[in-house]
Amino acid sequence: MPYSTPLAAIRKAKPSALVLSGGPQSVYGRGAPHPDKGIFKLGVPILGICYGVQLMAHFLGGEVVPSKEREYGFAVLRVLDPAGLLAQVKDKEQVWMSHGDRLECVPPGFRLTGSTVNTHAAVIEDRARKFFGVQFHPEVIHTKEGLKVLANFLFRESGLKSDWTISSFIERKVKEIRDTVGPGRVICGLSGGVDSLVTSLIIHKAIGNKLVCIFIDNGLLRKGQYEALMEAFRHKFALKVIGIDASDLFLEKLRGVVSPERKRKTIGRLFIHLFEREAMRLGGAAFLAQGTIYPDVIESNPVKGPSSVIKSHHNVGGLPRGLKFRLVEPLRELFKDEVRALALELGVDAEFIHQHPFPGPGLAVRMIGEVDRESLEILRAADDIVLQEVQRAGIYKKLWQAFAVLLPVRSVGVMGDQRTYHRVVVVRLVQSSDGMTANWYPAPAKLMARISTRIVNEVRGVNRVVYDVTTKPPGTIEWE
Repeated sequence: MPYSTPLAAIRKAKPSALVLSGGPQSVYGRGAPHPDKGIFKLGVPILGICYGVQLMAHFLGGEVVPSKEREYGFAVLRVLDPAGLLAQVKDKEQVWMSHGDRLECVPPGFRLTGSTVNTHAAVIEDRARKFFGVQFHPEVIHTKEGLKVLANFLFRESGLKSDWTISSFIERKVKEIRDTVGPGRVICGLSGGVDSLVTSLIIHKAIGNKLVCIFIDNGLLRKGQYEALMEAFRHKFALKVIGIDASDLFLEKLRGVVSPERKRKTIGRLFIHLFEREAMRLGGAAFLAQGTIYPDVIESNPVKGPSSVIKSHHNVGGLPRGLKFRLVEPLRELFKDEVRALALELGVDAEFIHQHPFPGPGLAVRMIGEVDRESLEILRAADDIVLQEVQRAGIYKKLWQAFAVLLPVRSVGVMGDQRTYHRVVVVRLVQSSDGMTANWYPAPAKLMARISTRIVNEVRGVNRVVYDVTTKPPGTIEWE
């Protein structure tokens, strides 16, 4: 729910507990997101995270002040009282901080139960009223014991039960899709990833042959990806799939486009244009299915809160106004790890499920600057080498993503006793669980040496390879 939801609507929803999320604002800032103070009189447990704990303190008689410096990154949590929110949480474990204000004075009725070197009030609790707050982010992969903190709030303090299952989700979605679509036809845009495949399988389960899948070769796919995926869609998954080669059209429309946002939106609109054209050829289709998942929604358009737009995913922020389709997005509020569990339940083989995510705009967002055929061939060849060597090293399943990025800069080199002035390739290897946060992978020197040597030797036009050692946040996984 947005922070601006009226108290009456929150009360009508009958929540068992509330979480006040983090956010980039200050509680004193102009236009700061302040919910109705009446939420603290609903008699339900409340957990405040980062901005959320500051808001709680601000409303309940504490004091929040600006920090001299923004605290951003890793910190060590001291567990001062392990009886409540921090039950079974290891002392001196790593947490992730990201805040510019700090809690100077704890509100009446609260106790200090966790602290770090730079954040005295890292965890506060009012166990009588069941109000809890943490200054760090328990929801990110960088906080080692974060899931325990969340579980303590949900199960120990709020009395909830973890009885949600993937099977019940499938049953509910199949019924929703049947009720929504009725006798209509649905077209589904396949990207080659697990999100759109799972979307199509759920819809097929609901409406059978009234689903038509469309897989577009936009010229921005990996080496051999289009041919291999068309074979899998038609034979392994028994879906009705139409293939369209639109690579020339995409490259033409992307000519001269440099801005990452314009790239994504141009690609998104072209996809919709082709879907509309194909729907007319098929005799009409009122519904368009997409493999949209919750990270796409959060990063593209913060519809449930005041967080910042990070990037417009082609299937969310890239959609044109006046869309002629009604959208069917059964995975819209799931994270990637949940989608993978769903795929397993639907009978998708593990190899496909655990393939690395590939962006909808494809190599266009792994190429900084304008997209052209020559650069695509360079990037495609370098990217293929990265994947080959990662698989050869036996670490593919340890990684969330492994890929190459092509920079629009050149560097001086020496090859065959001659001076070169060629392109720079970045290698990106990251680990994550849901794509919302990520750590760069500490790759062995021998692996990086093989990747670098092969790219420089085998990819014409490249003379330098560098390694990206940036976490998410502050960076994103993709470069654009």
